[in-house]
Amino acid sequence: MRIPLLLLLVAISNGCFAQSEDSIYNIIEAVSAKRIEKDITTLVNFGTRNTFSDTISNTRGIGAARRWIKSEFETISKDCKDCLDVFYQKDFVTTDMGSRIPKDAWVVNVVAVQKGTKYPNNYVIMSGDIDSRASDTMDFTTDAPGANDNASGMAGTIEAARVLSKYKFESSIIYVGLSGEEQGLFGGAGLAKYAKEKGWNIIGIFNNDMIGNITGVDGVTSNRDFRIFSEPVPANETEKQRKARRFYGGEVDGISRQLARYIHKNVKKYMPEMNPMMIYRLDRFGRGGHHRPFNDLGFAGVRIMEAHENYTQQHQNVRTENGIAYGDVLEHVNFEYTKKLTAVNAINLASLAWAPPAPQEVKIGGIVEPSAKFKWTKVPNAIGYKIYWRDTTSPTWDNSRFVGDVTEDVLEGIVIDNFFFGVSSVGENGFESPVVFPNSIMR
Repeated sequence: MRIPLLLLLVAISNGCFAQSEDSIYNIIEAVSAKRIEKDITTLVNFGTRNTFSDTISNTRGIGAARRWIKSEFETISKDCKDCLDVFYQKDFVTTDMGSRIPKDAWVVNVVAVQKGTKYPNNYVIMSGDIDSRASDTMDFTTDAPGANDNASGMAGTIEAARVLSKYKFESSIIYVGLSGEEQGLFGGAGLAKYAKEKGWNIIGIFNNDMIGNITGVDGVTSNRDFRIFSEPVPANETEKQRKARRFYGGEVDGISRQLARYIHKNVKKYMPEMNPMMIYRLDRFGRGGHHRPFNDLGFAGVRIMEAHENYTQQHQNVRTENGIAYGDVLEHVNFEYTKKLTAVNAINLASLAWAPPAPQEVKIGGIVEPSAKFKWTKVPNAIGYKIYWRDTTSPTWDNSRFVGDVTEDVLEGIVIDNFFFGVSSVGENGFESPVVFPNSIMR
């Protein structure tokens, strides 16, 4: 049965959902631009973080950088009474594995896991890249400060761990520094494979790659705009799923696209000053990021990044030519903007980790009828569900109806042919799972 509106209003007035929303605003407030600036500066001062740079020195190279990141995660864990499991995850790469590998080496990721209380095998991940590069990808000795690309994303990930480690969550959160991005996404591929082997249920990964620049080569300066890249449907969908999509729709409704919509909705609600731009593309044109290896294995994942890039400050030796200053240096990073995008990540990590799992199966029916019908699998600990619908040309879920602790419902007077639909589960704290697009037909 549905929860009566009066009971919902009483629950809200008694603070049943208010504390949860207060927590989200507290998380936003807790993110520190000063701590982010300090961490980006530390990473830049390692000189280069090229994947194949020095691993012995304590002051220069990728080895020093990853040891420092690990020590930061360990300090955070100590402050929260060992709430993080911190470890290295690594894979060996050889020169025959790609054209950007100058020598055999270990690609080492730094992982910090905050275990959930109810669903410890459900994981939501925030990642930043450890490595940097000079103009020549194969050059692992020249200084490559990588202040924005991608000390900003790495610092944001560490800061999110500092803030969220103060809370307990139902699902697990992973904070990770990934290596080998510039050489072919090897770090992400290694961790995605590791997750598959361990049987992790990954709700989604937020890949943060360049979250610090506000002035682009397009002449636009904005500290509010940011992009969310997401693929339309999973790369490993079956032929049966592909054929069904042709007749029933869903070309832009894969799990990664639903994750992007989830982020968009939360930001509009809790950070209305920000302008999240959903980009209907796996990544920037002809380029790649560390969410892709997870997408390749069927996991939901998006890339979160600045909207206005400056290409003179990416993948460039630090120099001045024809009056143009090239190089990815500290002076081009806007730390307040990095703080905002870190908060974007943190509130969505928290929302997903506080929410119940999404329904596994959502059935839809109502062919040649004046109503849309739904059935879904029951989710433990969910107090109810929301049915969402939107125009087939709309990028966002614009209409919804909360229903109670039921496993089926009917939208009377809503013609199935005119809209797209989905269902999410709702926890007693008010947090929702991502929307699940119907994955089977009621006969």
